[in-house]
Amino acid sequence: MRKSGYRTIYHIYLIFFLSLLGVLITAIVLFYSLVTTKTSKGSIVKSDWPISFTEDFRSQIIFVDDTAKVKQSGIELLYENDIGLQILAPSGVEIFNYQKPEQAEDSYSNAELLYLSQTGQIKGSETTSFIGTINHLMNDYFYILHFPMKITKVTMHLNGEKFTGGKTIVLLIVGILFTVVLLSGIAYGFWTVQTMTRLTGSIREIAARSYHPLPIGGAFRDLYNSLDTLDKEIKASDRLREQTEKIREEWITNITHDLKTPLSPIKGYAEILQDNDTKTKEQLERYARVILKNAAYMEALINDLKLTYQLENDMLPLNRQEDNLIRFLKELVIDILNNPEFENRTIHFQTAADKIIYSFDHMLLSRAFHNLIINAFVHGDENTEILLLVLVSDTSIQIDVSDNGKGMTGEETALLFQRYYRGTNTEHKPEGTGLGLAITKSIVELHGGTISVSSIPGVGTNFSIHFSLN
Repeated sequence: MRKSGYRTIYHIYLIFFLSLLGVLITAIVLFYSLVTTKTSKGSIVKSDWPISFTEDFRSQIIFVDDTAKVKQSGIELLYENDIGLQILAPSGVEIFNYQKPEQAEDSYSNAELLYLSQTGQIKGSETTSFIGTINHLMNDYFYILHFPMKITKVTMHLNGEKFTGGKTIVLLIVGILFTVVLLSGIAYGFWTVQTMTRLTGSIREIAARSYHPLPIGGAFRDLYNSLDTLDKEIKASDRLREQTEKIREEWITNITHDLKTPLSPIKGYAEILQDNDTKTKEQLERYARVILKNAAYMEALINDLKLTYQLENDMLPLNRQEDNLIRFLKELVIDILNNPEFENRTIHFQTAADKIIYSFDHMLLSRAFHNLIINAFVHGDENTEILLLVLVSDTSIQIDVSDNGKGMTGEETALLFQRYYRGTNTEHKPEGTGLGLAITKSIVELHGGTISVSSIPGVGTNFSIHFSLN
């Protein structure tokens, strides 16, 4: 989005920059053409060159026996530049000439000299005339130089041919530039509106879940890429929501069944006890054990639901205490193996450290590892063995819980830590809630740790937990 905005600004500024650049180039070219002119020999000179030449030419005029003459070097300058010369007496009568234009007069009145000095133009001539004065014996003599070029006499001496049409050229160029900028702005506006319409349509399509990515580049390609990414994320979220909803519905069905399962024997044995027939002490004890067992299962199921809700909503206080993690895990293993249900199972405990001081919540961490170990036994067979490996470094603790059970596919491991998910191999313990591993993951993360799983069907499964010591 930000890049697309930058590109849009860039395009707008580029239009105005090119327009301004065109105006500047035009102004420079026009100015250069106005302040320069071309001599009869084709060389480019400044437009004020004639007046400078006129001023300097004074040194080329000399008087011999009161007669005005021109030095040879002056004659050569006049010849090289095709410049005509007239020297006038104080009365205005011509007393010398060289390469004089045909339209030039032989004598000039003061008014004619003034007009010629102001305009530089001789009627019918393509030359421009500049007048200079030279003093001899207290008398002012005039000399007129006729240059073969059109020079307009203004504040600056400009090329007359180009200056005459300059105003028209400037107005024409300004008009063209204004038209180009106007048309460019209109075209860019239509393009922007079209693009915005397409973007609006794409957003509607994304909302309707009917969006198809378009291979469009240009200034808004980043925006389209963002829309493509948004569409992919929304569709992925929809798939995850559908998958989660399906799992949730399946879990509700399973949990409803699981709640009804213990209720049936509880209700049945309660009805038997309600019967007035005489029961032996052994029968009463057996009925009581069945009722207590199913009640305990219902209690565990309800506690799992409560714990899941508390962990999900950060409502469970973390009571951390520093203790020896190695001793804690060993005692946990002993407690599990002391359970008559698992007394014939095998748990291998490996670690190179005798003592690891770590701050943790004993009850929650016990629940987490208990879930991992019991889960391995439940989903394995009677020959399933577990390896509990503890590794420690200067910065972290790694605890691996591995088994040599049936293993899982990639699809199963991807769903393993989701709430409500129950593995496919639950025929030995159908009363599983599907919350155990989700609870384990939440507890590990509550301690600032991470948990991952890797599994190979027919080989086994490994859960790897990392805690930071920092």
